[in-house]
Amino acid sequence: MIVDCAIYRDGFRTEGPADVSEALDEVRRTGDGFLWIGLYEPTTEEFDFVISEFGLHPLAVEDAVTAHQRPKLEAYEDSLFMVLKTMGYHPDGHAVSTGEVMIFLGHGYVLTVRHGAESPLAQLRAGLEKQPELLRKGPASVLYAVCDLVVDSYLDVAAELQTDLDELEAQVFAPGRAHGVAEQIYAFKRQLVVFRRAAGPLEEPIARLVSDGVLFVPEDLRPYLRDVGDHLTKVTELVEGLDRLLSDILGANLAQVTVQQNNDMRKISAWAALAAVPTMIAGIYGMNFEHMPELRQPWGYPVALGLMALVCTLLHRAFKRAGWL
Repeated sequence: MIVDCAIYRDGFRTEGPADVSEALDEVRRTGDGFLWIGLYEPTTEEFDFVISEFGLHPLAVEDAVTAHQRPKLEAYEDSLFMVLKTMGYHPDGHAVSTGEVMIFLGHGYVLTVRHGAESPLAQLRAGLEKQPELLRKGPASVLYAVCDLVVDSYLDVAAELQTDLDELEAQVFAPGRAHGVAEQIYAFKRQLVVFRRAAGPLEEPIARLVSDGVLFVPEDLRPYLRDVGDHLTKVTELVEGLDRLLSDILGANLAQVTVQQNNDMRKISAWAALAAVPTMIAGIYGMNFEHMPELRQPWGYPVALGLMALVCTLLHRAFKRAGWL
């Protein structure tokens, strides 16, 4: 479905024909301004008019309809096609969710296609309409603004993940909290995998937009895109830092669990040794041989019990001093 459609001349939104075909013809006839159309999760049937009116490449159209694409930039003879992964953070579930924005850029038009809840562009359009000096740079200004919005959202999500990681780190090193944290760490790693799949592949398309010779990207807009590239580099560095720190936290957690297991095994071994002494003595005297020391002495039974208590007491003190109990 078409969410919004407008013609921009000299950096300002203007009234134009309601029909998309007539609006595009007017822009191309006058040679000034550009047409910006926004669509949200269009079906193949809804996208048919786009294929005929804008002459878009069928492979790019297929990607725009089916979604679930990697971030990329494809250049055709008369258009550019770019895919970006949008991202949002949900504090209730401490989870990252993604959406997609596809951008078609051509002579006199820019077409944005959104998929998923994490790809709002209404505020972006309203913000751009307050920056006529940027809109005067043509349809590529919309491409820059979308890239800038997406990368800035990455920074926001990275900051939220950093806060969650700090809380997880404190939980790992809290006394008696080592067990049961590994599942949370692995879940956090899955969030970082989603993040890296969105941000990592975007570096190459941004680098291409900054380079010379890219169709429909004017020279005076490249410094803006270069700034987006700098922010994206910061994002990737933050994600790599989070991943390294998370690996260290996982290693520390596993070490804590191992130490705790060793302590438990020492305690179990110590108590087993304490139980083995009376068991051994009772087992010897329970063999019922006729000729055994002190077997028929009246004090034999209390002596055997006293021996058990004495040896167990000595072992208990020894284990206690060694830290096993």
